[in-house]
Amino acid sequence: MARLVMKFGGTSVADIDRIRIVARHVKREVDAGFQVAVVVSAMSGKTNELVSWTRAAAPMHDAREYDAVVASGEQVTSGLLAIALQEMGINARSWQGWQIPIRTDGAHGAARIVDIDGSRLIERLEQGQVAVVAGFQGLGPDNRIATLGRGGSDTSAVAIAAAIKADRCDIYTDVDGVYTTDPRMVPKAKRLDRVSHEEMLEMASLGAKVLQVRSVELAMVHGVRTFVRSSFVDPEDPGLADPNNPPGTLICDEDEIVEKQVVTGIAYAKDEAQISLREVADKPGVAAAVFVPLAEANINVDMIVQNVSEDGTTTDMTFTVPNTDFDRAWKVLAEARDSIGYTSVQGSRDLTKVSVIGIGMRSHAGVAASAFKALAGKGINIRAITTSEIKISILIDAAYTELAVRTLHSLYGLDAA
Repeated sequence: MARLVMKFGGTSVADIDRIRIVARHVKREVDAGFQVAVVVSAMSGKTNELVSWTRAAAPMHDAREYDAVVASGEQVTSGLLAIALQEMGINARSWQGWQIPIRTDGAHGAARIVDIDGSRLIERLEQGQVAVVAGFQGLGPDNRIATLGRGGSDTSAVAIAAAIKADRCDIYTDVDGVYTTDPRMVPKAKRLDRVSHEEMLEMASLGAKVLQVRSVELAMVHGVRTFVRSSFVDPEDPGLADPNNPPGTLICDEDEIVEKQVVTGIAYAKDEAQISLREVADKPGVAAAVFVPLAEANINVDMIVQNVSEDGTTTDMTFTVPNTDFDRAWKVLAEARDSIGYTSVQGSRDLTKVSVIGIGMRSHAGVAASAFKALAGKGINIRAITTSEIKISILIDAAYTELAVRTLHSLYGLDAA
């Protein structure tokens, strides 16, 4: 019998009525003959409330107790969904992370999954029971609850799918799939039928909010086929075209995609900041002197550009950091000025990184050149550029974000007919 993991986020389980709709989605798959494990997030807004209570109790609180508090949101949801399923005549029980167990490292508040023993879950699934699992949590090496950080329920779902060798992991959210770009910005954006793991990883890391980056990484490593679909489609809606096959986007290995588009999608990330160090000595070790202190301060550096002087003695070094880390990065660089040896530092805020993504770019020349020409035609200045086999990222002023995204979306033929 085929095995399926279904994951529902906070908006999907926001109240009892929404939980009943989720139960109907689960029943549809059970009736179709699947062995089903369900992973749930806390009800919408509940985690924020629990976090605020923890901070109000003590701003400098014990991370282990923080996890004990915030993990309770998923515990409530899993119990409520199990009750709703039982009310519909479905054999179901709730599971907390420690009951499976999902083993994590000891980084409370931002733990990573180390191992999952799926044998007990498989045993119950084969007996015809639906497992409703609290996402976002596991059991640390100190035998205390450890949470996986924001978005951790997606990671829980993919990891469980790998552990029980599920045929697919369905991620239900408030959108009906992955689009060529943000449809709120570009109304002509199209829903994609299939996206490769590699493309989705780039899209998630570059601003697309549909899936959490760690969950895509896990899916790619373990070969978990992931399906993104909407939980806001009621399976009992008489107007639904095909109640047994709601629309969505399959994220899979590249080999499953027959027709590879040159460009699959356009992603963007706002709130980028740029820092430039002027006249840095061009010698071995200088890059480490710049970036090691930033890494030690947990500041993520992205786009890096170097311009060496004509005589080869100095270089200008430009890079980007999240806008929220700009002030901290500035302070770190000021403290390291003597060891780096720059003459001045300049910075810009309110920038956007726009990225063109597609596995078809590997075998097509001129993709970058056409992007640069199109943006120039719209009067958009490019501050920095980085590329990889399947991605081109361009840094621009935030005021031009919508114009740039729409221009590139049309350029590569992604607009819906």
